[in-house]
Amino acid sequence: MFPNEGMEEEEVLNELRKKTALDLTFNSGKILGSMCTYPHLLARKVLWEYLDRNLGDPGLHVGSQTVEGEAVEMLSNLLGLDKGYGNIVSGGTEANILAVRAFRNLAGVEEPELILPKSAHFSFLKAGEMLGVKLVWAKLRKDYSVDVRDIEDKITGNTIGIVGIAGTTGLGVVDDIPALSDLALDYGLPLHVDAAFGGFVIPFAKALGYELPEFDFRLKGVKSVTIDPHKMGMVPIPAGGIIFREKRFVEAISVPAPYLAGGKVWQATITGTRPGANALAVWAMMKHLGFSGYREVVRRTMKLSRWFADELKKIPDVYLIREPVLNIVSFGTRNLEKVEEELKKRGWGISAHRGYIRIVMMPHVRREHLEEFLEDLEDITSSRL
Repeated sequence: MFPNEGMEEEEVLNELRKKTALDLTFNSGKILGSMCTYPHLLARKVLWEYLDRNLGDPGLHVGSQTVEGEAVEMLSNLLGLDKGYGNIVSGGTEANILAVRAFRNLAGVEEPELILPKSAHFSFLKAGEMLGVKLVWAKLRKDYSVDVRDIEDKITGNTIGIVGIAGTTGLGVVDDIPALSDLALDYGLPLHVDAAFGGFVIPFAKALGYELPEFDFRLKGVKSVTIDPHKMGMVPIPAGGIIFREKRFVEAISVPAPYLAGGKVWQATITGTRPGANALAVWAMMKHLGFSGYREVVRRTMKLSRWFADELKKIPDVYLIREPVLNIVSFGTRNLEKVEEELKKRGWGISAHRGYIRIVMMPHVRREHLEEFLEDLEDITSSRL
């Protein structure tokens, strides 16, 4: 019910604290299944200082728009492109929808179809429904990467594009993007890479010596990439990114917004009003940490994931779904749903809805958190459930 009389500020805050006491927090060490993390201190400072900036009205915030452009340029450079086009958006879902929308608008076919792996993120379900695009699902190989031959078999005259995943949500698998790029070029189709998670992991992991395939604009068939700074980039939620190789993709999804303070401008995002502070935080974090700083973050999380995978192998009735590719470890066990239920009773923020439990080694996860989790897991799986 809408209140008739207002409350004192401290009273409001106290009530809010009580209501949110049920929330798990990243600094508790109990959240092990999320791809987001506690924001970096600098990013939080930027968010607080620039809360009033609206990138949806660049005429009012010309400087913020310039900073967003520089952030897009840095992300483009990280992904192997001298100059890219795009925006800082609300997250991977919006970024993926924008890519599908651009492909659809440029293809101009009456019954558009998009081919994507069965491992693709649920955001494509939203894209297909919203945009009237039929989703054609390609099967996976035994290693859980997409079957490139199956994608080729599904190409028709209605195909508007292909999707590859660089860091699947469930297992962190990186598809054979080089092969998908070649396929896209052969058929004259654009390739979108959903690297919402992997975009802030793979470049640094490769620099550390991990063997991972190319996945970005270094491959000529790649026309767009989704990358989320609010994941391993440690930027406050929400902060996703969509980068296009060519300006024509942005132009294909831009609409005029003539009544804004800056006069007639063109918007290529789904949201009209956009939080400028988050985009400024993306810029600030890349400036602050640089490649070497993010490389160290990835070094720790990749090392931790390998250690954790080895420890899981020591527990009877627990098995890896596959060896970790990025900083994600997924495992199964007998009576999985019951194990999940018991783990949640002990306060762990995990999920087994995919048929396995996924642990994501985000920057907030520490070895001591995992040691406690392993103790609980062994205790639960060794009991008669």
